[in-house]
Amino acid sequence: MCIILFAYQRHPQYKLIVAANRDEFYSRPTAPAGFWQEQPDLLAGRDEEQGGTWMGITTQGRFAALTNYRDPARTLEGAVSRGELVSRFLSGKQTPEAYLKEVDTRAKVYNGFNLLVGTFGTGDSLWYYSNQSRKIIKVESGISGLSNHLLNTPWPKVVRGRDRLMEAVSAPELEQEVLWQILSDRERAADDRLPHTGVSLELERILSPVFIESPGYGTRASTILLVGYDGQVQFTEKSLDIESGQWHTGHYRFMLEKAAQNK
Repeated sequence: MCIILFAYQRHPQYKLIVAANRDEFYSRPTAPAGFWQEQPDLLAGRDEEQGGTWMGITTQGRFAALTNYRDPARTLEGAVSRGELVSRFLSGKQTPEAYLKEVDTRAKVYNGFNLLVGTFGTGDSLWYYSNQSRKIIKVESGISGLSNHLLNTPWPKVVRGRDRLMEAVSAPELEQEVLWQILSDRERAADDRLPHTGVSLELERILSPVFIESPGYGTRASTILLVGYDGQVQFTEKSLDIESGQWHTGHYRFMLEKAAQNK
């Protein structure tokens, strides 16, 4: 499971602020974030089992991020990997809205998902779609949270993370260390506030923090993405090396290509 907390057009310096955790089985082979060899303008981690990704951005300003929708009673055997939804948008040329309309025609070949797609230049836009609600939504300026239900569903960790992000964005200066603290929050929700998603009570408890730890499964990558009004992109990922148990940090900084900024 995962969580994506983001502020869109709510900060004087950054048009987009994203703080996100990717949760996955430790046994699933994964490559940390980097520019892809076959597409040097695409920055993202990689699911080495299926070849897709969960979050990324290009030097032209195309952005996409994904979470799974948790509903074990509605699991499709032989479903298409959801990670390709992110990589296909990042590799493509369609507008976010047109892309989501195309995705909607194929909604039933995937297990449940939430998808954010956007473009960032002078004509910034950010869009949201879930194959559970089947609604294509243009995201308005504000602070939002997305976990394994629909956008801004008030799960405890979404509410807590969103509130803390609001505090960070409202401060006189944005401190990235505060964003990392939000992503490392291991506090579990009280039982009476847990959602009921069809898994056991114990598993609901395990999955309730922003940062998840359990045998065989947990948070494997934490990412902060900042897209400035000046066109500068900062992408920092902390990823867990499964073999050593150590966390490694990768930091990337680049300017959006002028063609993208001047559209």
